[in-house]
Amino acid sequence: MKNPLDSGLVAVNDTAEPEVRRSADSSERAYNAIRKLLVEFQLKPEERINEMRLAKSLAISRTPIREALNRLASEGFVSLTPNRGFFVRSLSTEGLIDLYELRSIIECAAFRLMCERASDEEIGGLRSYWENLVDGYRDQPPDDILAEDEQFHMLIAELSGNPEIVNQLQAINARIRFIRRIQIEHRSHDNDLVAIHSAIVDAATRRAAEEGMELLRKHIELTVSATQQALKDALLRVYSPSEPSARQRRGKVASPS
Repeated sequence: MKNPLDSGLVAVNDTAEPEVRRSADSSERAYNAIRKLLVEFQLKPEERINEMRLAKSLAISRTPIREALNRLASEGFVSLTPNRGFFVRSLSTEGLIDLYELRSIIECAAFRLMCERASDEEIGGLRSYWENLVDGYRDQPPDDILAEDEQFHMLIAELSGNPEIVNQLQAINARIRFIRRIQIEHRSHDNDLVAIHSAIVDAATRRAAEEGMELLRKHIELTVSATQQALKDALLRVYSPSEPSARQRRGKVASPS
């Protein structure tokens, strides 16, 4: 016997699906728009983000704006302070060296374990990943370079067979992602990055652990120096001499969250 509610249920489901899709589209549009504002410094470092103003200027309701900001917080582009709201990340270099030192230790350990534990097929997967990217790597938008570079290093962490290494590297990436995004677009960005990645893959294929670890160490050290220069230039771009930073106005240095 036909259920008299069946037709009504179908109607509700048919209506709900486009609503969900529209909500997802709005959230994605909000995410892309706010991320662009951040990396172009139209929202200044340490500035509190006004959700209502964003919603009005982007012609998007506050719910997708909030969803986008939560996503950006998880990616390290903004920070969320309880009872205060979302803030643009600081451009402070304080703590940067410590984070990159920890990144170097973790990635070198991951490379050594990968050489010991990963199968030939798994290391072949790392090589295939890089070979599929290498030709057009330099010519991509900065966001794509950042995502693919992160994935390259995360693949090494995953092949270590240690999930805690993966978790720790993900946490570090979240804290330096905004700063790395700035550096990738800066003139100091490592033009030898393709060659270094290729050399790391070659060392992995030969299971040359010490060689690969040394390549990673030097690569990360160069990235630290380049990032510090990129941050100095970014601060000059953002703040004019007549407009001190929020950090200067408060009379203290903010550390990255």
